[in-house]
Amino acid sequence: MFLVTGATGRVGRAVVADLAARGLPVRALARRASEAVWPAGVQPVDGDLARPQVLDAALAGVEAVFLFTPMEGPGDLAARARQAGVQRGVLLSSIVTQKADPLENPIAARHLAAERALADSGLPAVVLRPDTFAANALDWAPLVRTEGLVRVAHPQSRRVPIHEQDLAEVAAQALMSHAHVGQAWWLTGPEQVSQAEQVEAIALAIGRPLQLGVLSEDEALAHWRARMPEQAARRLLDYLRKCVDQPPAVSPQLAQVLGRPGRDFSEWAQDHRADFRG
Repeated sequence: MFLVTGATGRVGRAVVADLAARGLPVRALARRASEAVWPAGVQPVDGDLARPQVLDAALAGVEAVFLFTPMEGPGDLAARARQAGVQRGVLLSSIVTQKADPLENPIAARHLAAERALADSGLPAVVLRPDTFAANALDWAPLVRTEGLVRVAHPQSRRVPIHEQDLAEVAAQALMSHAHVGQAWWLTGPEQVSQAEQVEAIALAIGRPLQLGVLSEDEALAHWRARMPEQAARRLLDYLRKCVDQPPAVSPQLAQVLGRPGRDFSEWAQDHRADFRG
């Protein structure tokens, strides 16, 4: 049995689907797991990481567990998994842990706390440190559907977006085999892509042109403050600005694990065209 926590999230759901497609028994843990639609054979478990009685029941008979970093902190899931006899874990962390000062960057601090809790638990594990998720572009979908418009700050800012399905396949490899225990993988997409190029790829996928509106930095901050702390919003803006001239590098590790290149952003846009069409 494999347990996937955060199972209704963008990555968690993809991990559940990948494992189920391999014919493996999967238990999907999320606050409202029973309300979601799952592949045949998946066992939904309603609960959250702050309820020990739910965790202990969910961990019963589990061989490996997929962990994520919740906003409220790492909790003791890794320790409970170790006590329950789970053989290995896979933690979804972030490459920001290697790039930023946790005293200044709250996102780095949160992911580092999860990595430390995992290490302290003694649970054999693999840590996944992706860079940008291609799925972040889904934030543009409502405006694309209603107005045919995307508004961004620094449209020439380039990132290395990774398809969530590639990330799920890497996670599945680590969950299924003890051979990867002790690894920490830096994971990116196969190419540097600007925000403007992402918009072009989405327009091509949905078969209609999109307008690209440019936000000032003040406008971007005002937008993001509604979704994240001020400090995190400013860090994100600083990073976007930096990535105009100094984009992150492309990592070879995903291709090394999967034996093939990762899916590019154009393929991601094709896979998600229904989200942008409505």
